[in-house]
Amino acid sequence: MEIAKLVKTALEETRMLILGAQILLGFEFSGVFRNGFMALPVHARYLGGVALLLMIVTVALLIAPETYHHYVEYNADTGRFHQLISRMAGCSLLPFALSLGVALSSSGKQSAARWSGQLLAASFSVLGWAAGTRCHTCVAAVKQVTRKRAATARELSMQQETSLEQRITQMLTEARVVLPGVQALLGFQLVSVLTQAFEKLPASSKLLHAASLACLIVAIILLIAPAAYHRIVFAGQDTEEVHSVGSRFIALATIPLALGLAGDTYVVLTEITASAVAGALIAGAALLLLVGLWHAFPAVVRLRRLSL
Repeated sequence: MEIAKLVKTALEETRMLILGAQILLGFEFSGVFRNGFMALPVHARYLGGVALLLMIVTVALLIAPETYHHYVEYNADTGRFHQLISRMAGCSLLPFALSLGVALSSSGKQSAARWSGQLLAASFSVLGWAAGTRCHTCVAAVKQVTRKRAATARELSMQQETSLEQRITQMLTEARVVLPGVQALLGFQLVSVLTQAFEKLPASSKLLHAASLACLIVAIILLIAPAAYHRIVFAGQDTEEVHSVGSRFIALATIPLALGLAGDTYVVLTEITASAVAGALIAGAALLLLVGLWHAFPAVVRLRRLSL
């Protein structure tokens, strides 16, 4: 199969994963403002915070290939990029599954506290069984390691001339990978402002939430801009300028997105832990993770390749 088709298929599959992850992330962000959340047992509230952080890790892994494609591969279709998408998507499944299990375990009210621990244990038991099954499969696959290494080497060397039409199509596909989930996340965060729990937040948290909303809006504008630029300026004609400008917009959109996610992480975790210091530390770590995967990682790979 041509590498261009492999990359396109991988991007479409990532699009399916990230849309669900970002919608669930929006639920977890807004959950702390729902009636009855603060009435949950302390451990259930903390588990909600853990589920939120795991889903942020999932989203970070799924979006990472978009900026990598722009900074490292210059939007060309290569075997290395296809392998990166596959690895990031594979790595995202574990935090995604853990987040779902933890969220389910903390979703009950006080009256359901007696079975929440059992549900949590059952969730992790299923995950453990799945991990054990995979390990068994890996042991059985050791016999084929030489053949797999050869196939991997061939895949990494795959590269073909990517036409301008293909590059613009994939650039717009990458925007569609991120955009719907960010829009859903913005919707959840806007609804949170109308809740009674939000009114009880300190003024600093309200201001930070407003700043986070502004960052999400900027991210949405940047993600929509390539399609508008393509249609309004060039009437849908494919040009190098459309590809260059659109790719930059998409890469830049991840910066306000990271800031918006980190800002609301602070608001939510400060409310859960009742500690501004804890909220700030965890939100700072989340911001480092997002910026690291989306910008620092591709920058390091790019510098290493240039130095070879």
